[in-house]
Amino acid sequence: MGERTIYFLFTDTGSYLSKAINYYTKKSLNHVSIGFDPQLKELYSFGRKQPKNPFIGGFINEDVESEFLKKSSCEIYSFSVSNKDYQSIITNIKEIEARKKQYKYNFIGLFGVMLDIEIERKSALFCSQFVATVLRGLDKFQFEKPACFITPEDIRNYPGMQLVYRGILENYQKQQQNIMEEQNLPKQSFIFILSNRFKRSVIK
Repeated sequence: MGERTIYFLFTDTGSYLSKAINYYTKKSLNHVSIGFDPQLKELYSFGRKQPKNPFIGGFINEDVESEFLKKSSCEIYSFSVSNKDYQSIITNIKEIEARKKQYKYNFIGLFGVMLDIEIERKSALFCSQFVATVLRGLDKFQFEKPACFITPEDIRNYPGMQLVYRGILENYQKQQQNIMEEQNLPKQSFIFILSNRFKRSVIK
């Protein structure tokens, strides 16, 4: 059975909410998103819908090139899943996306994590709760606690996670752009370079 790769982006935006969570957890990178390509063009999470307003949140398609995210400290991880699980994750995300207007950011749920109180709210998720929810039922992802208690740290430390990058998100994007440009060079360019080198050697 073939395998596919999914990606997890963990970020620290330096926002007031991020600082508050970092202070409580004593950990950084307390926002997590899930994606399906190394360029992170298809990336999903629960977070703020308006960069300047942390209190309006819900299901979001992350834009890694936005001013809010691109200067963030980050870690990017890859994880291999079966084709079946890959499709299940996409289906779970699309089900939530189809009802995104009904979903809200689960601020109350964050206090539940802090106080170790299970708070299940209908149509309300925070970022790691969202990721744990879309990974539910997968053979390779079996969390030992409910999704409402899952933290970004739990996901980042899950067995099988492979660190791809650590640093500033904008720099990762530049690396990926360089890789894409190199891969898109036409084959004739390589032949042209070899031909020129051969000609120069003959002239010498």
